[in-house]
Amino acid sequence: MDVIACNPVFGLLMDKLSSDARKRQIAKLRGANPRTAAAAVALAKAQAYQDAADAPSTLKAYASDVAHFEAWCAQQGFPPTEPDPTVVGAYLAAAGEGYAPSTLRRRVAAIARAFGLAGYPLDTKHPAIRETLRGIGRKHGTRARRSAALATEEIRRLCEVCDDSLTGLRDRAIVLLGFAGAFRRSEIVGLNVEDITWTRQGMTLLIERSKTDKAAEGAEISIPRGASQETCAVTALKTWLQEGKISKGPIFRKVNKGGHVEARRLGADAVRSILIIRTRQAGLKGRWQEPISPHSLRAGFVTMAYGNGVLDEEIMQHTRHKSLATMRSYVRRSKLNTSSPAGKIGL
Repeated sequence: MDVIACNPVFGLLMDKLSSDARKRQIAKLRGANPRTAAAAVALAKAQAYQDAADAPSTLKAYASDVAHFEAWCAQQGFPPTEPDPTVVGAYLAAAGEGYAPSTLRRRVAAIARAFGLAGYPLDTKHPAIRETLRGIGRKHGTRARRSAALATEEIRRLCEVCDDSLTGLRDRAIVLLGFAGAFRRSEIVGLNVEDITWTRQGMTLLIERSKTDKAAEGAEISIPRGASQETCAVTALKTWLQEGKISKGPIFRKVNKGGHVEARRLGADAVRSILIIRTRQAGLKGRWQEPISPHSLRAGFVTMAYGNGVLDEEIMQHTRHKSLATMRSYVRRSKLNTSSPAGKIGL
């Protein structure tokens, strides 16, 4: 009997997180029996590409989601080996009030992916799933939280609380580069010295891969010199590299308690921690619905550019947004200082 048919479907998604040796064992059990060395290499490469189709963080979230669903099925007496939309709908209803709609939608995606890996497609548009999600959103849904947009003046205040120590120079460079480049935190910490091209106007940064760049085509982002030396991202980055004696490898690194720059790259969570510390020092506060986070740098760039009349296509080219609607969703109207449209209808 096929191994897939006699094992829990969701074990297949867990397999993607297992060791290479375990993956080879699973492939062999599923009937992958290459007759030549070349065939074995080709199969191994195919498996490697399949494993790389999803980011590790996505796989980790999916694995947690399907484990939750599998446990619920076992508790309620439902077999988790058949893609029954009615059962998935019942699961969503049971979990509905305790989770955000976005979390439930992700769980549906994870469950569907697990069934798909097993060769059993799940109809996620079935009324039992689609209408249950809509009903949960209508009855229990709340406005989604989104990051506050940091305005240019607030960026200045963040720079002012960064002193001229190595930590201060690094944090200033992170804030200014994240804002001027509209970078995601993963893109900021992923930069290497080799990605910089210095120009007369400023610099060009190569983003080898980003969240929406699944094909790893890369993008070049140009950042000109700022009008003010204190808030110039180009100057801030050059100063950090010079004082930190960084000539190759990761740009942003940990500064240890002894005041020495370490070789290892900062993690993405470090950007959040840095921003929390600096916003507290600067006396900046977000709101419950719009907290300050690393994404506030990106949302701030879009909002300020939009408010200053920069064309949509120019903003999208800089931020690498594929959708106009998505880009405009970053605009925080409260930061545009525009008057109410009620005053513009001739009353």
